Amino acid sequence: MDETKILNDIKTMLSIEKDESDLDEKLDYMVRSIISRLKILINGVEPPDDMSYIVVEVALVRFNRIGSEGLKSHSVEGESLQFTENDFANYMEEIEAFNYKQSGKKGGLRFL
Repeated sequence: MDETKILNDIKTMLSIEKDESDLDEKLDYMVRSIISRLKILINGVEPPDDMSYIVVEVALVRFNRIGSEGLKSHSVEGESLQFTENDFANYMEEIEAFNYKQSGKKGGLRFL
């Protein structure tokens, strides 16, 4: 996975100039930790480039949640926010499809 491209994509989505480096250390750590977690979810395989969108989107969620870590819900004057416990929940279908493809399983019958 091209971590530099992922970092640039995150900066683009957050409207941060690519040459602005104030947040690079924080974003770099975030990207590395998300890739590590994704690697665990896909059975220790290095995530392919076509899964980089998952890293970018999870990073955006985590970035926007900075300062609210551990919070499940928040309500102020009628505005309510709820955070999911699993940042990868929206991508589990893709992750499971990848795992299935990697397992080499083919369709067929199984007798018990």
